[in-house]
Amino acid sequence: QKPILLQGHERSITQIKYNREGDLLFTVAKDPIVNVWYSVNGERLGTYNGHTGAVWCVDADWDTRHVLTGSADNSCRLWDCETGKQLALVKTSSAVRPCGFDFGGNIIMFSTDKQMGYQCFVSFFDLRDPGQIENNEPYMKIPCSDSKITSAVWGPLGEFIIAGHENGELNQFSAKSGEQLSNIKEHTKQINDIQTSRDMTMFITASKDNTAKLFDCTSLEHLKTFRTERPVNSAALSPIFDHVVLGGGQEAMDVTTTSTRIGKFEARFFHLAFEEEFGRVKGHFGPINSVAFHPDGKSYSSGGEDGYVRIHYFDPQYFEFEFEA
Repeated sequence: QKPILLQGHERSITQIKYNREGDLLFTVAKDPIVNVWYSVNGERLGTYNGHTGAVWCVDADWDTRHVLTGSADNSCRLWDCETGKQLALVKTSSAVRPCGFDFGGNIIMFSTDKQMGYQCFVSFFDLRDPGQIENNEPYMKIPCSDSKITSAVWGPLGEFIIAGHENGELNQFSAKSGEQLSNIKEHTKQINDIQTSRDMTMFITASKDNTAKLFDCTSLEHLKTFRTERPVNSAALSPIFDHVVLGGGQEAMDVTTTSTRIGKFEARFFHLAFEEEFGRVKGHFGPINSVAFHPDGKSYSSGGEDGYVRIHYFDPQYFEFEFEA
């Protein structure tokens, strides 16, 4: 089965994200372009133009009215999904790494990098109060002095965020008070990606220490570990099966020193409960930087260092195999 190949970026992909229904796929890369595609056939709907640097993160709210992007041009921008018009611009003092809408789509959070003498902060804005964006005054700002945040997602019901750090730590920060609710360190190296399950009860982390780990969202209890031989850049949980897909490979700068025929750039499928690998999908000419399951579980997408996004639809056998198992 041939994947649908999306060619809309000149540089390596940084994140891909489906909206809640799964009819749209948003892609961002190390170029200033933010693309949106029909996920069913790979047709490009349009771009959100305005950023001047690499775009690190993208998110859509629950009814796909607004799109949020964070970039290395020291800004976080809010767009009208349908028209592509820029609705708000939040200037920051350093690059914006992760960003996201809460469950209701009213509150946004993003964290900034620790660079050029600036501290790493997580900022929270309430979109129902236009003054916060206009005056660039978030209702809450949490400093992270120890280790910068490399990925973050909202927890269930928008009560807290889960943040992954450069040193492998995981933190829960309350979205109301800003206090640190809990802190664990199961990874030994940087956490590259965090994605939650469809029902928000669990989340999976991808780390440079060659593992992906499954945790409970509320208690941060470590449940499962999926081991590989290379850094894991991204991991996603299937919404319908006990399956996990991991994407990774070497560091981008080491890629030229190895032959592509060795094929270390596959998407790898693991069983959630047994932690066993049961499949690989080849295709990318470089490390995979972001993976995402379609909300209906019938397809998944991967975005790579080669600048391509590939949408893979599962064979009918995939579904039969699961029901037999």
